Amino acid sequence: MKPAVLLAATGLLLVIGLSGCTSDQSGDPVAAGGSGSGGSTTQDFIPSRSNPDPTDQIDGVLKVYYPSAEHVPGTQKVAYTYEPPIGGRHDSVWATCTGMVYPIAIRTENAVHSLEHGAVWVTYKPDDLDADQISELEQRVDGLNYMLMSPYPGLDQPISLQSWGHQLTVSDVDDPRIDQFITATRQNTQAGVYDENPTATGYPEPGATCATVPGRFDPTDPPPFEPGPGTVPES
Repeated sequence: MKPAVLLAATGLLLVIGLSGCTSDQSGDPVAAGGSGSGGSTTQDFIPSRSNPDPTDQIDGVLKVYYPSAEHVPGTQKVAYTYEPPIGGRHDSVWATCTGMVYPIAIRTENAVHSLEHGAVWVTYKPDDLDADQISELEQRVDGLNYMLMSPYPGLDQPISLQSWGHQLTVSDVDDPRIDQFITATRQNTQAGVYDENPTATGYPEPGATCATVPGRFDPTDPPPFEPGPGTVPES
């Protein structure tokens, strides 16, 4: 990580979703599959009341408490603390995160809103991975609800995973911590994740949808990544 210098019913649901970010899906956590190191499997990283944040058992995870944040218009760029960011102000429209694999870097502020809905954002440095390695990452994301993936220019490591308030960077697509992180953070509705606010769940808006916002976000032509420093404070 490095600091960033950086028709009617459907319509009604959309209005509700954009104002309150409510949803039509439950999104209970599901193990990502695969096995970990030391005899553990991804099943060991499913959040529970007795283990609300299994990332505490994953080496190298950054955890920062972020409360729910304000929206910014599409013309503004946020000065995030971390690259890629893991919380803070974001666009009013989320990036489609229904298992979307974006072939190009997307606007950060849209992706952060997806994190607020409980998604995991898999990012990678294109110059550091070959086609087979990128395909292996895609298999963890493609078609899996509350997941999205995109290249991200300038990463310190080849791969960086983000959920709300959490980040893990790895150098190898076969690193077992990738599946552990996804299992531990995707749609984690358990309270007790953050010492700063013991009643807060893993992400601010349990139940919020990842579905496309018609007319506001086109997953086939998403807002592009904007390099350079932002000007709007993160919080």
